[in-house]
Amino acid sequence: MDKLNGLMPFVRTADLGSFAAAGRVLGISASAIGKAVSRLEGELGVRLFQRSTRNLRLTEEGRAFHERCRRILDDLDDARSMVAQAAETPRGSLRISAPIVSYHLLLPVLPEFMAQYPDIEVDIDFSDRIVDLIEEGIDVAVRSGELPDSRLMTRPLRPFQMLLCAAPSYLERHGVPASPSDLDRHHGIRFRFPNSGKIQPWPLRLPPGQQVPRPRTALVCNNMEAVRGATVAGLGIASMPDFLVRGPLASGELQTLLDSEVEGPGQFSLIWPSNRNLSPKVRVFVDFVGRQLFSTRCDLMAGIKAG
Repeated sequence: MDKLNGLMPFVRTADLGSFAAAGRVLGISASAIGKAVSRLEGELGVRLFQRSTRNLRLTEEGRAFHERCRRILDDLDDARSMVAQAAETPRGSLRISAPIVSYHLLLPVLPEFMAQYPDIEVDIDFSDRIVDLIEEGIDVAVRSGELPDSRLMTRPLRPFQMLLCAAPSYLERHGVPASPSDLDRHHGIRFRFPNSGKIQPWPLRLPPGQQVPRPRTALVCNNMEAVRGATVAGLGIASMPDFLVRGPLASGELQTLLDSEVEGPGQFSLIWPSNRNLSPKVRVFVDFVGRQLFSTRCDLMAGIKAG
């Protein structure tokens, strides 16, 4: 810390252009500032300022050194600010963007969060539209898939498993598919990604050379809740995340198909802008939801089948 304090007279002098001005800011004499700068030049073995009776100018070495010192002191100020903010009571409006289907994950844990942090007003936009967090002033978002934006920080949540499901009433009419190739004879309820307009592929593990099944499409929609409703109504087979169909599977309204032929899990993540000074409300939300919803495995379906 003594070395950092020794840099301050030099940085302030370079910022303000004179020993006197630096002394006024730091509360010491111009003479003390001049001596401190001279000691620093002696330690470094280079001249940092060109001095004359009328002005004070940085040397080339002084300019380079000032730039590095300024960054160091700015980082120190940021660190002090971060610690000070951590001691504050988290408060204010917390704007969150999340896919519509993710409310099945978020809503069960929100009451405890709101009880712990009553001064935070939670404002959630459940939408499948991909938002620009920085441009639209969003504090935290829930997303799945690739997260390539280097301006964003991320924390993974629990993995989820995509499942193939159908209602018993549908299977009574059309039979239970025994292999992926049998799906060609069935009706499919398909999800269309709202942003790309592409149809979500079914996560099937196929042998080499086997063609992707092409069930007859009975319904296409861009809302996963509607996909679940149509499937429960017996309109066809659909692919849905495990947490969305937990209730219908437990009650017998739906049953899973071709479990051994379905591929691995997907994952949601929390993302937020990588600002230097993370606000207390964002920090406590990320830490809380991360603890509540983090897991390294898909344990939801095991609980359903065990029950």
